[in-house]
Amino acid sequence: MKWVTRENIHLDRVASPWLIKRFVDTDAQFFFVPWKQEHLAPADAIPFSIPGTKLSPHDDQGSTYIKIVREYAVTDPAAIRIGGVVDLCVAYILKGYRPTPEDEDGQTSVGMLGLAEGITLLCRTDDAILGASFPVFDALHARYRMRAAMESRGLKMPDGSDGRGPSARFELTRSVYDDISS
Repeated sequence: MKWVTRENIHLDRVASPWLIKRFVDTDAQFFFVPWKQEHLAPADAIPFSIPGTKLSPHDDQGSTYIKIVREYAVTDPAAIRIGGVVDLCVAYILKGYRPTPEDEDGQTSVGMLGLAEGITLLCRTDDAILGASFPVFDALHARYRMRAAMESRGLKMPDGSDGRGPSARFELTRSVYDDISS
């Protein structure tokens, strides 16, 4: 299917195509129209993050990402958790939200905003931004899947006190991830 949003995409309008491609429509094609020229959208495209549409831009009902999760009944827990991070990104930018040191998803949202800004500086087209960003969201999804599996198995993250730096951590997390991915 065709999907359309406004050009100059940033975090929510990058995360939303990732969600669409990974959980809603693996054959999705994305189109970008200039702001205030939404009438240029292909007539057969599903609009997202465009005012006045079902999958409207972030508002009191949540981010566009969360609206897509609801509309298409996405049930993947890690994808849903990413939606919470996206909402925190929006809150950081628009509402002055600042995470505490203990707020892991809040801290992740700040990091994601930094990566998103850097990607928009390096990539000059919306398609290039998506291409550079999808691996970042894939990595975050993998991390959240692995963390959930560790929690369900009662596993704790090694602290590195064995003198091998992060090696024990890498070995455990990769083992858990390989197990849940096979």
